[in-house]
Amino acid sequence: MRDLLETDPWIYNQILDETTRQRTGLELVPSENYVSKAVMQAMGSPLTNKYSEGYPGKRYYGG
Repeated sequence: MRDLLETDPWIYNQILDETTRQRTGLELVPSENYVSKAVMQAMGSPLTNKYSEGYPGKRYYGG
């Protein structure tokens, strides 16, 4: 996250604060989930640059 710290320190600190909040509190709102580190890494991968619908081999369009 060093790139984010250099680009936007305020957002970087907001993310750190939210991470701390999630680790130290118990959230009872069903729509808020705590995902694993592996999921967080996958969501921050180049895969997020692609949008598609359907299933592999049966896409609605090329996406």
